[in-house]
Amino acid sequence: MSGARVLVVDDERQILRALETTLRGAGYEVETAPDGETALTRAAARPPEAVILDLVLPDRSGIEVCRELRTWLDAPVIVLSAVGEERDKVEALDAGADDYVTKPFGIDELLARLRAALRRAAAPGDPVVEIGELRIDLDKRIVRRNGDVVPLTPHEFALLRYLAQNEGRLLTHRSILREVWGPSYQTESHYLHVYVSQLRRKIEPDPTRPRYLLTEAGAGYRLVAPAPS
Repeated sequence: MSGARVLVVDDERQILRALETTLRGAGYEVETAPDGETALTRAAARPPEAVILDLVLPDRSGIEVCRELRTWLDAPVIVLSAVGEERDKVEALDAGADDYVTKPFGIDELLARLRAALRRAAAPGDPVVEIGELRIDLDKRIVRRNGDVVPLTPHEFALLRYLAQNEGRLLTHRSILREVWGPSYQTESHYLHVYVSQLRRKIEPDPTRPRYLLTEAGAGYRLVAPAPS
């Protein structure tokens, strides 16, 4: 969605300038901030439609900035993180970030993640979600693949519904467990692994090679439309 206003937060001037130039070239309106405090001030003055946020900032962590933004801003947040900061990435996602890109990153990947995040934010709350050959009726709790009804247990449907409502977004283990099973299950990852396996057997053409329900190692899961074969 070109034309959207994007706030870029990074303390590395070279990266900040490069992202500003690239995003403007792609048609976005760009505002920049070199630290967390400036980012929060500028976001409050002119709320952005998306935020690209480095996790390591000179005055406070990107996680803290994300958590504070989430108290009043609904715009998607994509975090930038260095290789090896996996725990920080997961914590940022649990704090409300929508996605992450690992440094060094390809600009095409970042632009694609940004476009996807903006599409999700703009999408109306449709009671029927279609993803590839899946048709998920959120109100009637009916799932079809290639027109055939897929019988799901209540927890399997709740898991699929949460993933479908966040199509393409990386959801952490903790956030899924909290949403589907409740706060007391946030550390019970074995529940999630079992149900993901069961769900894949029902919605995937080949459960051993998932095309819909993808694993992000160490972080969580995404539900996506399969790429054309």
